[in-house]
Amino acid sequence: MAEVNQEALYRIFTIPEAPDSTLGKIEKHLSENLMGFLGEHIVAREKPLQEIERDFEQANIPEDPQFVSEHTEFLLNKLVAHSVHTASPKFIGHMTSALPYFLLPLAKLMVGLNQNLVKIETSKAFTPLERNVIGMLHHLVYQQDAGFYNRWMHSAQHSLGAFCSGGTVANMTALWVARNRLLKPDGDFAGIAAEGLAAGLAHYGYKKLVVLVSERGHYSLAKAADVLGIGRRNLVSVATDENNRIKVDALRQACEKVQQEGGRVLAIIGVAGTTETGHIDPLAEMADIARDYDTHFHVDAAWGGATLLSNQHRGLLNGIEHADSVTIDAHKQMYVPMGAGMVLFKNPSLVKAIEHHAEYIIRQGSKDLGSHSMEGSRAGMAMMVFSAMHVIGRRGYELLINNSIEKARYFADLIRAQDDFEVITEPELCLLTYRFVPKKVKQALAGANQEQVERLTPHLNALTRYVQKRQRESGRSFVSRTKLTPAQYYHEPSVVFRVVLANPLTTEAMLQEIIQEQREIAEKATSLRGALHTEMRELGMIVSDH
Repeated sequence: MAEVNQEALYRIFTIPEAPDSTLGKIEKHLSENLMGFLGEHIVAREKPLQEIERDFEQANIPEDPQFVSEHTEFLLNKLVAHSVHTASPKFIGHMTSALPYFLLPLAKLMVGLNQNLVKIETSKAFTPLERNVIGMLHHLVYQQDAGFYNRWMHSAQHSLGAFCSGGTVANMTALWVARNRLLKPDGDFAGIAAEGLAAGLAHYGYKKLVVLVSERGHYSLAKAADVLGIGRRNLVSVATDENNRIKVDALRQACEKVQQEGGRVLAIIGVAGTTETGHIDPLAEMADIARDYDTHFHVDAAWGGATLLSNQHRGLLNGIEHADSVTIDAHKQMYVPMGAGMVLFKNPSLVKAIEHHAEYIIRQGSKDLGSHSMEGSRAGMAMMVFSAMHVIGRRGYELLINNSIEKARYFADLIRAQDDFEVITEPELCLLTYRFVPKKVKQALAGANQEQVERLTPHLNALTRYVQKRQRESGRSFVSRTKLTPAQYYHEPSVVFRVVLANPLTTEAMLQEIIQEQREIAEKATSLRGALHTEMRELGMIVSDH
């Protein structure tokens, strides 16, 4: 048993583990061969969560200390072994990808420095570094001249944006600014920040505040509407077209409806890279509508914002430069670890709407970043983004982004070439959806009427769920699933496979293997396929596998 005394505790703060210790060996292995280490230590076959929970059910804090090597063995066997291999090139189901090697030792440096970015007194050089990173991303979006950044990037009273833990806090911060600007101090009214939402609505004569976004908007926006007191029902979903983009005429009608009901449109949100399908709203047209209704225009580009790094594909986000605020997650397509979201503000003065101060920190006139952000403690993740942008460079990012979009197009073509798979949503970025459909069913679906589609879809949904779950449990590869309402199938709710092809290590051969594995799993689903064929016979659609 490890000792409990002053000297032993002093040692764990001052003396590193020996190179031949368990932790020392892990550190060496991680730095030399991260993918190999993960491949060896993360078990392929899925262990039921209930079994894993038994390793983490002791509610008492341990009385006595444990040797580091002993604890590390526990972590390897119980935690690492059953973690998700997000860096695997066959893990193509979510927006988490492989990381560049150089970030591992930099992460150790960042943890060792342990800076708190909300105040100068605990971050010093990290503060100008973070402001620099925000400035670079602001320039990527808004393309202002050098004079603009010389004037505003390091200004104590202004901010070009804020670092956040991710897109949820970034979106919330943008709407917080919009809310406080709209219900600002006026005459005897001291502003919503001082007097609250009810007083603000009463003073300005609004029955409610409404946020408009497409039906593909991220669930974080509902959380923001809740926290900011706007109410989830006042986050109104606007219909999308067959390409999952907001219908501009429907958006204008929604704005009119809010006004007629005595409400006020607080913000219009454009989505640049929907989570489910990767599509981009017509941002320029949305900006025009926001201008017409004098409302805040926010673009949630948590996923798609990095596309601006590619000169070839930058045009997909035309109109983003008109946004009052933009969310970008660097931990997605900028290949840095989790916890690097950003909100950017076109006008450096917008953050004054949420400015707050305290005597012991974030004093008036200081350059403390905490005066314009939601979080009260924050790690120096900007260092990771700063280093990634310098080591990879814009041209390096362009190559990564171009390749991932090209890979998605290749995969879509590969799926189309199969007689028992179909593409459901075409890739605009590196994200697409598809499903397995037995050959004869696919042929019959091509000419099916609405009733036939309605009756066949639940069977196809069950088959898709089965294949996705079995593939995940086998541990060889992973695709996620979601539910869409495809226009080509009378908007019938359809379960589909969803893939994100951002990992630069994913090869075309791997994609072929994933399709083949899904086909093999589907062939074993005899009862589900039998039910599907029975339904087709009852519908008078001639099907025979013989």
